[in-house]
Amino acid sequence: MPTAITTRLSMNELTGCILDMAQTGVYRESLFEAFKPVATKKQIKAAIALAKQFGLQTDPTLRDTELGTYYQADIQKVTAFQTAIQNSVQLSAGDDMAEKMLAATRIVKLMLVVSGGSAIALLLLGTSYLLAGKSEAAAIWWTSALCTGGIWLWQKTVAKPML
Repeated sequence: MPTAITTRLSMNELTGCILDMAQTGVYRESLFEAFKPVATKKQIKAAIALAKQFGLQTDPTLRDTELGTYYQADIQKVTAFQTAIQNSVQLSAGDDMAEKMLAATRIVKLMLVVSGGSAIALLLLGTSYLLAGKSEAAAIWWTSALCTGGIWLWQKTVAKPML
């Protein structure tokens, strides 16, 4: 008796398929039936929860007693999901995209504070060498401060759209 070989979908693939189906509208039970061969009910529920972060919305007026919740997708948020997938962001069932973005923003801000603070510290260090009468050492520290300040300026420019 031959058996069909089925491939399990990753969370990203399953979420993407749900969002694709929801662009035209789909009922919850239809999702379970469609993905039954490639995912467990628990995985499908997790993918639905993840898809809600990328524009999957419910329409309570179209709820059906047999088919359950009716889902539709916000096209702009689906595009953001597709961009995230193309950029190889690995998502799992419990991931919160808002939390990941908040953490990334904090890290970028910290990076800017460190590079800016380093430039100021190097500038002060060079000034202290100048006051001590060591102008050659002061020039080296000021050059380092200038380079670090340039890095800070470049980082700030690159990070501006994110902040």
